[in-house]
This record gives sequence, C-alpha cells and structure tokens, in this order.
Amino acid sequence: MLHSMTGFARESAETTIGTLTWEIRAVNHRYLDVQFKLPEDLRPKEQTFRQMASSSLGRGKIECALYFRRAIDENNEMQIDTDLVEIIGRRISDLTAKLPNVAAVNPIDILRWPGVIQQAEVDVEPLVGEATALLEKALAAIGEMRSSEGARIAGMLESRCAEIETIAKSVRVRMPEVLSAVRAKQKERLASLDVEADPSRLEVELALLATKIDVDEELDRLESHLVEIRDALKSIKPVGRRLDFLMQELNREANTLGSKSADTETTRAAVDLKVLIEQMREQIQNVE
Repeated sequence: MLHSMTGFARESAETTIGTLTWEIRAVNHRYLDVQFKLPEDLRPKEQTFRQMASSSLGRGKIECALYFRRAIDENNEMQIDTDLVEIIGRRISDLTAKLPNVAAVNPIDILRWPGVIQQAEVDVEPLVGEATALLEKALAAIGEMRSSEGARIAGMLESRCAEIETIAKSVRVRMPEVLSAVRAKQKERLASLDVEADPSRLEVELALLATKIDVDEELDRLESHLVEIRDALKSIKPVGRRLDFLMQELNREANTLGSKSADTETTRAAVDLKVLIEQMREQIQNVE
C-alpha cells in the first residue's frame, strides 16, 4: 500500500521530573533525510533515535524535535549562586559610582546572568527510556497519518488509471474506422487529380500510410504500464520513484499517440491522456 511522504505527529508524556514532547514533521524529499533537535542532556542519544526513525520511515525530509519542560520542585528550583551574585553586585556598585546617571539594575536581569541560577542535574537514563517509548508512539502516529494519506492517493491513481484505460479502449475501437476514413480520403484526392494510379502501387502507399498512423503498439504499451502501476499500488515497499518513472513512460506514449493522430478525436484523446497523467504525476510527488 502507498504511503504519503507528508505528515505531522505530536506526542507528550508526563515524567516524574518533567514533560517530554516529540514533534515530527515530514515533507517531500528525494531521499530519506532525518534531522533532530534535542535537549542538550539527550543529544548523545541522537544516533539511537535516528535509527528508530530510519527503520520506520522510508523516504522524505523528517524533522524530529524533542522538548523537555522540567517540573517545578520547590526544594531544587531557584538555587542561586550567592557568591556570584555578590561579585556581580560589587561590579554594579563600582559602575554606578563612576556612572551615577545610569538606571538601577533590575534584579531579574541579574538572575538571567549565566550561572546565577543553578539547577540540579537531571538523571538522563530514565529520561532516555521515556523519550524512546514516546518516539515509538510518535513514529506510529505519523506512520498512520502517512498511510491514510497514501490510501487516498492510491484511490485517486486507480481512478485515473481506469479513465486512461477507457480512453485507450475507445481509441483502439475507433482505429479501423480511422484507417478506413484515411484510405477513402487518399483515394478521393487521387480521383480529384484525374490521374490513373497503379493499383498495386496505390495499395502499397496506403499500407505505408496505415502503418504510419497505426497506434496499436502505443496502446499496448499504455495498457502494460497501467498493469505495472496497479501492481505497484499493491506493493508494501516504497514505490514513489517507480511510479514517477511509469508516469514518464505513460507521457511518452500519449505524446506518440498525439503525433500519430489522423483525426480530431484521437488528438483529443491524447490531450485528455496527458491531463490525466499530469494529475497522477503531481500526486505521486507525495508518495514515499
């Protein structure tokens, strides 16, 4: 079944020391490109998280962000380095003596000074386990979303395949009529010229003309490509690139059909085919 390359998932979990939140965004990309944004304490585990994402997602640009908001602990929070604050205070006093017109310093600005507020170190190992389990949940969620979108795309592609098949069959049914009309038109032209034509030579020329405008081979290839597309839609493997290649082949046959056209109906059919193929190609750009 098809999977879209686009999707979004957000999963959160409460732990004893705070809240973990994974956000995963996926967009189209030629290959699999996984990028991570992690809290500093969990950065050493990036390779583990990357392997999980790579084994779950086959293609696309994937942005995985992990956010950690520590729980408030009255016993541990707002531990202030008073020695550092005293040093900063003395320096401020010195500057105030030299620059009396400078506005008073806001204590909040002092708290923002690097190192003034000290937090207890986080025990990373339990947090890693929670983050890993939560990532599995987020990957499953985005996988489900991509699968759902892929099913919608597959339905659209199947619908367009059916339309292309109908057009191809109508062209094939009309071809004897088209060939007959071309033969009659050529004979009419010769008659209007009032020239005696060699019957055997005339038949050869008409046969060559019929071969030139015959599109049976193109229609056969067109129908063969439709079979391959339908087989790809049933595959459990990523088939986006294969489908993209098949779109090129379908477009090639539609172009040849148009160039060989000997009547307006066939020309219109070739144009309709190209419109349908372009609609399919646009959707396939989203397929994994």
